[in-house]
Amino acid sequence: MQFRDFFQQYTTGILFTLAGAKATNAQNEPLDFFNACGDFATRCKAITEAGAKIMIVGNGGSAAIASHQSFDWWKNGKLRTMAFNDSSLLTGGANDFGYPDVFSQPIQMFGKKEDIVIAISSSGQSANIVNAAKKAREMGCFTMTLSAFKPDNPLRSAGDLNIYLETMEYGHAELGHETILHTILDWHIGRRDGKIL
Repeated sequence: MQFRDFFQQYTTGILFTLAGAKATNAQNEPLDFFNACGDFATRCKAITEAGAKIMIVGNGGSAAIASHQSFDWWKNGKLRTMAFNDSSLLTGGANDFGYPDVFSQPIQMFGKKEDIVIAISSSGQSANIVNAAKKAREMGCFTMTLSAFKPDNPLRSAGDLNIYLETMEYGHAELGHETILHTILDWHIGRRDGKIL
């Protein structure tokens, strides 16, 4: 297969993965994906205007998404957003609490019930991300999860809003999750600036 053909096949796969995005609530009931994301954008705006914040967590490529999105959301979106990817926090937290609680511990320390937590994991099986989502909900934080791979992965049932991409490809999952978050942000910015009515 030539690279041109592989590229077209690969990017078409990303398009189909995004087109099949599914949203469910905490009771695993299906939600309209577009309405759920629009409502989530509205919630993010409302809570940050009230002084609360958004915390994003992920491992590996998902950690890069968390860092990238947290910066874009506060810089461009003017939404109070943070990630917990500082190397001392990660290594010290893993040493002191164990890696499964490397994100749940800072969420417990810095989170308030008015906050939002976004938990990202392609497999949906990373213990530290599942634990972070569970801790956030336990504290009363509205929690959004982004996962892929197996449809019954544990992260998919850990949030108030659960976004799932039906793919076994890491690239499709990661690019899909980032695209969804960027679209939520850019829709928020467009509405704020009057470019989207």
